[in-house]
Amino acid sequence: MTDMKNYYVVAYYYLTDIENVQKEIIDQRLFFEDKDILGRIYISEKGVNGQVSCHKDYYEVLIKYLSEKYPKIIFKIDPSSEHAFCKMTIKYRQQLVALDVDVDLEERGEHVSPEKWQQMLENKDDNTVLIDVRNDYEWKVGHFEGAELPKCTTFREFPEYTKKLKKKLDPKKAKLMIYCTGGIRCEFYAPLLKSEGFDNIYQLEGGIINYGHQVGSKYWKGKVFVFDDRLTVPISEDWDKDISSCSFCKRISSTYYNCANMDCNELFLACNDCAASNIGCCSKSCQDHGRVRTFDRSISPKPFRKLSFQEKCKISASQ
Repeated sequence: MTDMKNYYVVAYYYLTDIENVQKEIIDQRLFFEDKDILGRIYISEKGVNGQVSCHKDYYEVLIKYLSEKYPKIIFKIDPSSEHAFCKMTIKYRQQLVALDVDVDLEERGEHVSPEKWQQMLENKDDNTVLIDVRNDYEWKVGHFEGAELPKCTTFREFPEYTKKLKKKLDPKKAKLMIYCTGGIRCEFYAPLLKSEGFDNIYQLEGGIINYGHQVGSKYWKGKVFVFDDRLTVPISEDWDKDISSCSFCKRISSTYYNCANMDCNELFLACNDCAASNIGCCSKSCQDHGRVRTFDRSISPKPFRKLSFQEKCKISASQ
């Protein structure tokens, strides 16, 4: 049976001053309400950060709308056989990315094209440090060869990581190559690095996704973690193999599950057999204690949806 690619997954961000955020939110809700487009869009006084999936019939309308609203906006686009989101959410976020530090967005690093990035990887010297600006559960399934992989579970931990980095490196001599999934975290992290005295910052334009689209998988290992129903995807068509492993049996696997225990909900890597034998839970403790959702043995599991109050009560009453 042919896998019909009738949808597009579109990721984008645009940094600009938005004076009336609530009006912007209302305008966008009106635009999206009658269209087969689902996703997650955050808007703040500093801009917009969006990830949506749309049916092919609405693709050109979507691109036209956003391009007129945000001049020179850059999209990262992938075909899909289904929606990558279950609903449309458009809301205010005080921080487009949760760094918990106010930074000067005018002090960003040098934006480097994927082609130049590849050349820099091939020619980097001892003063060059390649840094993965993502959470640890993201780089576990894939990262650039030779990258420093900060053990940060959230982006909020990067300010502390940066202070430790400053003790290891000479900020005036070090050349930092930073990358993230789509580019927006680097837009905020580069100014933080500069505020700590690092002068030579190079950030991958459009992030990992754009690199895969433009030059393929060279110097990349594993898959790419994405914040939608797909969870992990190949970086490009010439993608090689998984590098991550099942947290139980240690067999190679890049499949993430949300713990079926609602009181945990932790993301964990597992092969399909181990996920099934542990009824979708990350540990024996989670199987025995708490409210455990029914496990659906799927080859490509989706994140658990938020249950209604009534559904939660039913689960609690049955356990």
